[in-house]
Amino acid sequence: MSSEQRTDVTAATLRVRDLTLDFAPAQRFGAARPLRALDCVSLDIGAGEIVGLVGESGSGKTTLGKTILGALRPTSGRILYQGNDLATLPPRRWGQLRRDLQMIFQDPLSSFNPRFTIESSLSLPLRLHGICPKERVSAEVAALLKRVGLGPEHARRYPHELSGGQLQRVAVARAISVKPRIVVADEPVSKLDVSVRAQVLNLLKRMNRETGVSLVFITHDLGVARFLCDRIAVMYFGRIVEIGATEQVFSDPRHPYTVSLLRARSAAPGAVVTDADEIRFEVADPAHACNYAPRCGRRIPACAQQRPPLAAQDHTHAAACLVPIATACAEPHQPIHPRTA
Repeated sequence: MSSEQRTDVTAATLRVRDLTLDFAPAQRFGAARPLRALDCVSLDIGAGEIVGLVGESGSGKTTLGKTILGALRPTSGRILYQGNDLATLPPRRWGQLRRDLQMIFQDPLSSFNPRFTIESSLSLPLRLHGICPKERVSAEVAALLKRVGLGPEHARRYPHELSGGQLQRVAVARAISVKPRIVVADEPVSKLDVSVRAQVLNLLKRMNRETGVSLVFITHDLGVARFLCDRIAVMYFGRIVEIGATEQVFSDPRHPYTVSLLRARSAAPGAVVTDADEIRFEVADPAHACNYAPRCGRRIPACAQQRPPLAAQDHTHAAACLVPIATACAEPHQPIHPRTA
């Protein structure tokens, strides 16, 4: 796709505003309060851009992706897309929007019906959304397989007969088959061999370039995020603590948690990397405090009483910290390069 044809990445395709999601506690926990999985998350996804969601397991990355797609219903907040608020949109009104918002799952094998051939799995969305005439479906399936680097012989196989890398390519083909505007990819290369990861990542980058589709890429691998993403949002316990252009976040981190992640990526395997000074630090009400404060070596008394806003560090970079790391004071860390690129 030429630069003239490509969509302007500065135009937001989807806007998330103050999104909160609470999971009700199990009955056996009695009066335990709900688990807050997303906590006032705001995020813009630009047309044609790749936004990475990074953070530890349990930080809310996958929950945010599923909520954007309507798989989970938020407690409050808005998800604005084409004049609709997806957070409150009744299921009967999703219709065409289901075609526009697609997902690539972490485990490709479990995301396909084992009784369907690859051709049947790719044909279903084409028929369901009327992408092409019935007599053209088989040819379209073959074209999709060719587009992701597979041959027509793969159409007759079943999911278990393909390797993990091949099946993830089919998953990419299925996602783009209906010409979506946004694709959420949830750890799509984490279960693949290192030798195959670069192939799938390059495929995703090429699909983004050729179709202009926006990609929300969920990963815990910072090297992969740096290779693929235009912008990165760092999540910690349901909140976005830092967001900015990829190279800004890597070369000029402003939030202590981001610095900890970068150190952990460059540390020896098995090393425990944290900014915490290991003393007891109680936060009376996490909803009105910095949730990273108990682990943060830069904390001040206000961190236990005041929730830091996601404040602009410059026109493309923001961090939620009362004592953000200044550019001149940023602690050095080893440069991080994608292991799979």
